[in-house]
Amino acid sequence: MWVLSTDRAELHYFTGPEVITGGYAILSHTWSPTGEQTLQEVRAIGERCRREGTNPRDHVDAKVRGCCLLAEKEGFRWVWIDSCCIDKTSSTELSESINSMFQWYCQAEVCYAYLADVQGGWALDAQGSPFRKSRWHTRGWTLQELIAPAVVVFFSSEWREIGTKATLAGLLSQITGIPQTVFTRQRLFSNFSIAQRMCWSIGRSTTRLEDEAYSLMGLFGVSIPTNYGEGHNRGSQRCRF
Repeated sequence: MWVLSTDRAELHYFTGPEVITGGYAILSHTWSPTGEQTLQEVRAIGERCRREGTNPRDHVDAKVRGCCLLAEKEGFRWVWIDSCCIDKTSSTELSESINSMFQWYCQAEVCYAYLADVQGGWALDAQGSPFRKSRWHTRGWTLQELIAPAVVVFFSSEWREIGTKATLAGLLSQITGIPQTVFTRQRLFSNFSIAQRMCWSIGRSTTRLEDEAYSLMGLFGVSIPTNYGEGHNRGSQRCRF
């Protein structure tokens, strides 16, 4: 499991979340249409900065830097960000990460949900507010990222805190159709039927067809080898809930 040091945004490897000293923060976000910095790019920045004697955190992209700064301010030495903490050139590592991701979110001390399309100055619960309309609520992977962590804190594009999933439970229930008792931890998500949990994914989409199934594995306690290129039908058939 690769994580970033919050003081320098350098990659460090741990055998699992349970051995990360002091715990870690984790980021939930939607990927930019123009792409995100990869593990290889962050590693290259770190190597260049070590030669130059500069801090790599000053040279990673703004979202990664902002997350590191926030986590460091809140006392965390480590943060996990899916875009740059998975070696996607390795099919083995990618498959292991996808199968482990739900647990990584569960075991994080806090999850920062960064909503790049939400700015301040709006009443959150107003009809048509940027928060209600955020792309974050429509993505497949963010469903597990909303449910798995004990603590989820929402931030605007300026990294201003919006609220937590507990304080926003009623509004989140309106937006997602998920009972607010799930967000307040008064009822475990696993106590809901398979059909009910499946309904929570309605209206959400993924960039890759196979991820429609892979993004739900943790929610249903399923673990399977991933195989991108299968397409919609075969991928869904292999992941039977």
